[in-house]
Amino acid sequence: MLEQMGAAAKAASYKLALLSSREKNRVLEKIADYLEAQSQQILLANEQDLADARQNGLSEAMLDRLALNPARLKSIADDVRQVCNLADPVGQVIDGGLLDSGLRIERRRVPLGVIGVIYEARPNVTVDVASLCLKTGNAAILRGGKETWRTNAATVKVIQQALEECGLPAGAVQAIESPDRALVNEMLRMDKYIDMLIPRGGAGLHKLCREQSTIPVITGGIGVCHIVVDDSAEIAPALKIIVNAKTQRPSTCNTVETLLVHQGIAETFLPALSKQMAESGVTLHADDKALALLKDGPAKVEAVKAQQYDDEYLSLDLNVKVVADLDAAIAHIRAHGTQHSDAILTRTLRNADRFINEVDSSAVYVNASTRFTDGGQFGLGAEVAVSTQKLHARGPMGLEALTTYKWIGFGDDTIRA
Repeated sequence: MLEQMGAAAKAASYKLALLSSREKNRVLEKIADYLEAQSQQILLANEQDLADARQNGLSEAMLDRLALNPARLKSIADDVRQVCNLADPVGQVIDGGLLDSGLRIERRRVPLGVIGVIYEARPNVTVDVASLCLKTGNAAILRGGKETWRTNAATVKVIQQALEECGLPAGAVQAIESPDRALVNEMLRMDKYIDMLIPRGGAGLHKLCREQSTIPVITGGIGVCHIVVDDSAEIAPALKIIVNAKTQRPSTCNTVETLLVHQGIAETFLPALSKQMAESGVTLHADDKALALLKDGPAKVEAVKAQQYDDEYLSLDLNVKVVADLDAAIAHIRAHGTQHSDAILTRTLRNADRFINEVDSSAVYVNASTRFTDGGQFGLGAEVAVSTQKLHARGPMGLEALTTYKWIGFGDDTIRA
C-alpha cells in the first residue's frame, strides 16, 4: 500500500513543480471553499473520533487538540486563503552573478518534492500541511494519529476532490488511514519516494524518527518553554504576559511551562503571581524558596518534582523557581529547555541583550509572550511545524522551509579552462 502511495506522490510532485502561482492559488481557493461547503461530513467524522477518544480516556488537553467545530473549521479554511496571499518562493532567484569563466550562475528556489508528516491529534495539521505543500509545489503523505483517522480521511477526501477538479492528481495529498503502527516504521524507510520527514508529536515519536528514519528528519514542536522574570521587571505587565503565555491555549507547544523568578523581586512578585494564578485556575509547582512565598496565597501550590522541569504539561500547570541571578536562569534553560521558545521580562537593556545572545532557542522574546511562536503570527501563513534543530530550517516553518534550491549555469558555449 505505502509503495503505491509513494509512487503516486512522487509522480504528482513532478506535475506540481511545474504549476504557476496562479494555478496553485486556484487549487487552494477551491480547497478552502470545499472545507466550508462540505464541513458537515468532516464535523461528523470528528464527532466519532471525539467519542472514541473520550471512551479511551484521553486527557482534556488532547481532546482540545482533537476537537473541531464550525468556527475552528472556518478558521482553518481562512488559513488556506491566507496562504494564497503569501508570496510564492518557488522560482525565486536567491543570488548569482557572472563568473570570470564567462558562466552566469544563479541559485533558484525549487520544491523539495514529497513531504512526509507524522502527527498526533491535531486535525488542523492536515490542512496546514496540505496547503503549504501545494503552495510550494510539493506532494504530501500524511500519517495522523489514530485518534483522528476519520477526521483526517474526511478532510483529505475534500482536498483530493478539489485537486481533481483542477486537473491535478489526487496523489498530490494522501493520508495513511490505517492506525497500524507498523506502517509508521515502513514510512520511515521510504527514502525512494519521500524527500523530507516531519514528525509532530511527543518526544517518543521524535526519538523513533531520528533513530529509525532513512529520510532527512526535521524535529521540533516539543516546547518546555520558560519565562524569566528579572529583578527590574514591572509586576503588572509581567503578570499580563504570563497569563497569556500560560492560559491563552494551554495545549500548544509554545505555552510557558516554567517561570524563573529573580530572588531580588520574588518577595513582592510571587504573592501577586499567586493571586493572578488563582483567578486563572493555574496550579503552581514550586521549588523550596518559591513555595515558602506562595504557600499562604490563594493559588493552588505544591512542591515541584525534579522531573517536572522537563515536562511539557500542555495544561493549566506551571513550574515556579526562584533563581539567584540571570546566570542561574540561563543555566536552568540550558539544562531543561527544548530550544523552542523562551522569554525574559526585564527593564534592563543589558539583561535583554544577554538573554538574546546566550539562550540558544529557535525563538527568544523580550517582554513578550512565548505564544507568538507560530507561522501565522510571524507572517508566514500557516506553518508545517516548529523546528527546534539548526539545519535547513529553524522555528516556525513556512513556505521557504519547504523549498530547497538548485544551481543553474548559463553559458555561451562555455567550457572549463
